[in-house]
Amino acid sequence: MASLKMSTQKPQIMGILNATPDSFSDGGKYTSLDLALKHVEQMIQAGADIVDIGGESTRPGAAPVSESEELERVVPIIEGIARRWNVTISVDTSRPAVMKEAVQAGAGMINDVRALTQPNAVEVVATLNVPVCLMHMQGEPRTMQKDPHYSDVVGDIIAFLKARVEECLEAGIGTHRILLDPGFGFGKTLEQNYEILRRLQSFSELGYPVLVGMSRKSMIGNLLDLPVADRDPASAVLAALAVERGAAIVRTHNVELTRQALMLAGQVKE
Repeated sequence: MASLKMSTQKPQIMGILNATPDSFSDGGKYTSLDLALKHVEQMIQAGADIVDIGGESTRPGAAPVSESEELERVVPIIEGIARRWNVTISVDTSRPAVMKEAVQAGAGMINDVRALTQPNAVEVVATLNVPVCLMHMQGEPRTMQKDPHYSDVVGDIIAFLKARVEECLEAGIGTHRILLDPGFGFGKTLEQNYEILRRLQSFSELGYPVLVGMSRKSMIGNLLDLPVADRDPASAVLAALAVERGAAIVRTHNVELTRQALMLAGQVKE
C-alpha cells in the first residue's frame, strides 16, 4: 500500500477513475478491469500522485447502488493497481464496509463525499490507518442541486467541516489523517461555487490539507456554455487557481493538462 505523502511545496494530483456506468463525465468507459487498469497506467505516466476509485456515481440525480455491487466494482481494480504500481489509491465511498475492504485490498486513502456521516463510518475509519477526506455536501446526490441555500456559503461549510473534524478526533482519528473538501458542485449554485473558490484560503486556515474537485463540472459548463467533453482546459485553469489559493490536492479527469497548468502556476509562485 502506497501511503499519501503531503508536501507544502508540491500540490498533489488525484486522477479520477469512475468504475460506474452512469457518472456524468466518463460513465461506462472503465467498467472492465483491463480498461480500468490501462487508464490508471496512463494517469500515472501523466503524473498522477493519487488514483481515486469510485463505484457509485454521485452526480446530481444519481441513483444509489447496492453495497455488494459497489464492492464488485472497486475491489478488483484496487487489487490490480496495488499489484502493479506504487501509487496512492483512494477509494471514493461513503459505506464503512467498502472502506474496510478497499483498504484491505490496498487502498491508502478514503474519500467520502458524506464526511463519515453514515452509520458506523467514523468508528470503522478509526480502526483503519489511512487518511480520510471529509467533504461537504448539502442534501443527497439525488436532490442536492434543486435549491441549495446558505446564510453564508463559506461560513456554513466551515462550521460543518469543523463539526465533522471534532467527531473524528473524538473517535481517535488523528489530525494527521484528516483532509477537507468544500464540495464544489455538491449542493451549490454557480455563484456559490465561485465564491468558495475566491475564499478557498479560508479552508486551508483550518489547519488541514484541502482537496478540491472542479474537473468538468457544471460550474464550468454553465458559465462557458461548454459540453462535458470540452471542459478539460478550463478544469486545469481552475485547478491552478485553487492551488494558488491553498489547495493541497486537485482531483481531475485529465492528469496531463492539470500537471501542465500546475507547473506553469508554480513557476510564478512567490
